[in-house]
Amino acid sequence: MTEDVFTALADPTRRKILDLLATHGHGTATTLAAELPVSRPAVIKHLGVLDRAGLVGAHRHGREVRYVVRPERLQATAAWMARLAAQWDARLAAVKALAEDE
Repeated sequence: MTEDVFTALADPTRRKILDLLATHGHGTATTLAAELPVSRPAVIKHLGVLDRAGLVGAHRHGREVRYVVRPERLQATAAWMARLAAQWDARLAAVKALAEDE
């Protein structure tokens, strides 16, 4: 688990890019920019952040670079968050039990 995943997911435009890629299966900076209120160069910068975080992968298809979601990092992040939530649930249950015993 690294900070770069959370940094990447903190931005609403990057989350929208991930949503679009998940919905369409793949996309280019041009096709993504057509569906977003930001420019193509801005989309390219956002894709770079997502790529460095391991959330998207890129492959060249002719003259285009197509991006796809890499679900492994999202799944690892979700699993980490679930483990953390379970630990807190156990701690809160222990506090509740102590409070009810008194």
